Amino acid sequence: MAHGVTGGTVEVRGLRKRFGDRTVLSGLDVDIAAGEFVALLGRSGSGKSTLLRVLAGLDAAVEGEVTVRGTVSVAFQQPRLLPWRRVWRNVVLGLHTGGRHRGNDRALADRALAEVRLEELGDAWPRTLSGGEAQRLSLARALVREPELLLLDEPFGALDALTRIAMHELVVDLWQRHRPSVLLVTHDVDEALLLADRVLILDRGAIAAEHVLTRPRPRRAADHAEVRTRVLNGLGVTERATA
Repeated sequence: MAHGVTGGTVEVRGLRKRFGDRTVLSGLDVDIAAGEFVALLGRSGSGKSTLLRVLAGLDAAVEGEVTVRGTVSVAFQQPRLLPWRRVWRNVVLGLHTGGRHRGNDRALADRALAEVRLEELGDAWPRTLSGGEAQRLSLARALVREPELLLLDEPFGALDALTRIAMHELVVDLWQRHRPSVLLVTHDVDEALLLADRVLILDRGAIAAEHVLTRPRPRRAADHAEVRTRVLNGLGVTERATA
């Protein structure tokens, strides 16, 4: 596996990953262009999070070629905060482990917290945060490294509906300002259609379908009704089953 410079941010060719006798990724090919927002959907166990871990450099025991350009940051479904460190110190955790350290930690943390609308909570303890605030803190920690690739592993799955809507708006705003490439792993079809430039369906260890979304943001769920039907069909879900 190679990590290097390519025309886009991500180039994957013939990726294979096995767990014992079970093949999770089988000859997978995928590209992500610079500044592109891609959503990855698939049934449970299809290998979505495995692919994300490979791109994050957390799993190198694979076959095939993986090229990732630039710094990578990850925001997981669980914020994974250190409860014994104040909010601002959680933001800068990754800056001293291979990230881009460009100055005073507190100043960098405060700037990142302001971007996710947590500027008043820098000295708070993580246990005092709401679920939405904790997830915004996770985003601040990912973005403070100024990544070329931002990996989002179902980061909104544990949030209530209203908080999810606010987080969707925040993520799009942050993406438009910073323009990293984004790979969003999600089970939520509507979330993918609202946020992404392109939706990929992972099935049997490979990309089974691709849907390009052309409507400008902000979007409504009805803007891509035909694509939504095709995506659901690709996932083996009928409209009647979702009613």
